[in-house]
Amino acid sequence: MEYLDFELPIKELEEQLQKCQVIGKESEVDVSGTCSQIEKKLIDAKTKIYKDLTAWQRVQLSRHPDRPYTLDHIRAICGESFLELHGDRSFKDDKAMIGGLGKIGDQSFMFIGQQKGYNTKTRQYRNFGMANPEGYRKALRLMKSAEKFGIPVVTLIDTPGAYPGLEAEERGQGEAIARNIFEMTRLKVPIITVIVGEGASGGALGIGVGDVVLMLENTWYSVISPESCSSILWHSWEYKEQAAEALKLTSADMKKQKLIDEIIKEPLGGAHRDREKTFKSVSNAIVRYYDILKNLSAKELVDQRMEKYANMGVFKG
Repeated sequence: MEYLDFELPIKELEEQLQKCQVIGKESEVDVSGTCSQIEKKLIDAKTKIYKDLTAWQRVQLSRHPDRPYTLDHIRAICGESFLELHGDRSFKDDKAMIGGLGKIGDQSFMFIGQQKGYNTKTRQYRNFGMANPEGYRKALRLMKSAEKFGIPVVTLIDTPGAYPGLEAEERGQGEAIARNIFEMTRLKVPIITVIVGEGASGGALGIGVGDVVLMLENTWYSVISPESCSSILWHSWEYKEQAAEALKLTSADMKKQKLIDEIIKEPLGGAHRDREKTFKSVSNAIVRYYDILKNLSAKELVDQRMEKYANMGVFKG
């Protein structure tokens, strides 16, 4: 388990607890009382630290190397029923954008999302979760296939942004994202969007238009990352914490501004602390909202979706 800088007090207590338990096993000394005291201190420390996290600390948790990624969620939710589909039928298969058919119970869904890597090799293979135009075109192809067969769409967002390279721009990165946004607004099947990690810029919006938009508790959603915002405004990354606060990018901020519909609670310490509980929470939320959306006609879905996004940013004095 890796620890972030603000989690070091927890690390120290967990190490103390582990040593205490080892001593109890290897000797005849009764250390149960001492272990109980450490466990109580550990619970208190976790509660205090995670109760009032700053925006930057939540950004750090969203990037935790042990945090479950898109494929982890899909495989846990769907099991062996998931069938990954490849290619945009135009250029190539983008490994940063994954998608395919899977089932929750007896209901089929088209799952689409960005996938990051676990180590240096897989991070390069997945392009650090930054999709090229062909990734967004693959996503759109899968959405259109789902629409044709009346299958609801679930998008899982976890990206630091769309790939900003020259070759991506040459192949129409902006057009691909804009096309997806346009087509998703009028897709005639339910779309449920879940932000499971980072939700940055157009890279997130390219698969982020949904009838329902959900965020895991320790995720963020913004037009720009705190580091990039800091480098633009202050010409340095040193002010990233200040930028994170100013951007209002946390799940609580998004809910307050009515840009998302619900915050999915995470286990104490983050999704990586109890993966199975996180997977269950995400699965339950998807099923719960689908049970509502499935009763709407195609016209009602599109009309409500259009109204939802048309009302964003409208404030009454």
